[in-house]
Amino acid sequence: MSRPLGRSEDLERRRRRAVELVGQGEASGMVARMLGVHRSSLYRWRRAAQAGPQALAAQPHPHRPPALSDAQLRRLEQWLLQGAPAHGWANDLWTTGRVADLIARHFHRRFHHDHVGRFLRERLGWSSQKPRRQARERNEEAILDWQSEDFPRIARAAEARGAHLVFLDESGFMLTPTVRKTWAPRGQTPLLKAWDRRDRISAISSLSVSPVARHISLHFDLLDDNRNVRGDDVVEYLRQLKATLGGSLTILWDGSRVHDRSKAVQAFLAEHSGIRTERLPAYAPELNPDELVWAWTKYGRLPNLAADNAGWLRDFIITEMAYLKRHPDILRSFIDKTHLPLRL
Repeated sequence: MSRPLGRSEDLERRRRRAVELVGQGEASGMVARMLGVHRSSLYRWRRAAQAGPQALAAQPHPHRPPALSDAQLRRLEQWLLQGAPAHGWANDLWTTGRVADLIARHFHRRFHHDHVGRFLRERLGWSSQKPRRQARERNEEAILDWQSEDFPRIARAAEARGAHLVFLDESGFMLTPTVRKTWAPRGQTPLLKAWDRRDRISAISSLSVSPVARHISLHFDLLDDNRNVRGDDVVEYLRQLKATLGGSLTILWDGSRVHDRSKAVQAFLAEHSGIRTERLPAYAPELNPDELVWAWTKYGRLPNLAADNAGWLRDFIITEMAYLKRHPDILRSFIDKTHLPLRL
């Protein structure tokens, strides 16, 4: 017989109330209907009550023992942290099916993949996540040295010159939408109808930190439709940026060919000694807070946007960038996320 639904304390209170009412002379049928129980339960509780009041006391809820002991779970987590290739799979991908196979291999117990997903979430605190790609070409030691030694030197030099510190980057938006997961009824995969065209909008943006007040600002420019960023575009952007900020600038950017290797850019910099440039470490986009401007816009605000045309897409981009310009707290969070030693 299955245990009735309800807390143990509530079930005990119901048993005692039933015995009390019948003892006061109430009809068994009426008491059974009032409390929502079978009449046979009343007879059983009355007999049990004759053995003493503890016979009606609440009983602890029976729990099934966990599928895996705590020690087994710790061993499983250690194996999972080693990565799937360490256990014979070609790619570093843990699915609930693979975890179930690993459990069967080592503990000789077979679980349904749904059950595996539950205890991964509830007992290990794991979640399903999309990996973040990282270039094998990265030089971790050089990146750490730049972050702890080179950048503080750059920041101090900019402050001594009274220069704005500027993080600059380029990006692009496609008419084909960036697709992200969305909620929908089970078994009913949503359809995102979009044009199968390669129309695009290239963009340049930068985050600037003022030398005295440490005020954070966002600047951006969108190019004409279907144009790649060229050296001339960077020159025009730098010209407008200098006119907006005034004074000296220290630009931090990556090693893109439209930066250091563009003749137009080099000629412009040679004519403007107040603008100095510094190279960010290779393959370390996480050190440029301006990267997060585009990540926030593409993947946080505009995913699944099936724009009808490039003009509509442009309007949405401008709207979101204008929103960011009005929220320096969000811009500050982008800089904080880089963990750069920058006084704000």
